Amino acid sequence: MALMVEAERGSDYRFGAAALFLAIVAILTALGFQYIGGYVPCMLCLLERYAYYAGIPVLFIALILASGGYRTIAAILFFIVGLAFLANAGLGIYHAGAEWKFWPGPATCGGGESLSTSAGNLLNDLQNIKVMKCDEASFRFLGISFAGWNVVASALIMLLAFKAAAVASHRKDS
Repeated sequence: MALMVEAERGSDYRFGAAALFLAIVAILTALGFQYIGGYVPCMLCLLERYAYYAGIPVLFIALILASGGYRTIAAILFFIVGLAFLANAGLGIYHAGAEWKFWPGPATCGGGESLSTSAGNLLNDLQNIKVMKCDEASFRFLGISFAGWNVVASALIMLLAFKAAAVASHRKDS
């Protein structure tokens, strides 16, 4: 049985699995920096996560379909994920460019933390809230901000998803 399943998995599956793995690592890293490291995401940071939140389950479904021999549908899903991460890379470029002051960031960009709804905690929340601006990098690694690393990750995921789509579309459905 294991040999039969392994025989069904081709390059489309491997490229798709690599895209899924990278997407999971990237979003877990972002969430780790937020919840463990204490880095509060700005509005653009939160928007950049939507591609991961949508792309991860779609990639998982595409992998199941590819394993089951439904490569045409899998190819369409891989392609959609590739487009989502292309758009996400564009958003990341805009965000990183705003951080480097190449262009202005959004005027509405504030903090990523929300306030409590209870009146008793409102004043305490207002005193403790950390407002993150979209045009200021809170952290850089190797000279690249979180937004810049999102561009790198999104571009790689996009390329892997498009490659998976291309390979899957050229293989016959079982």
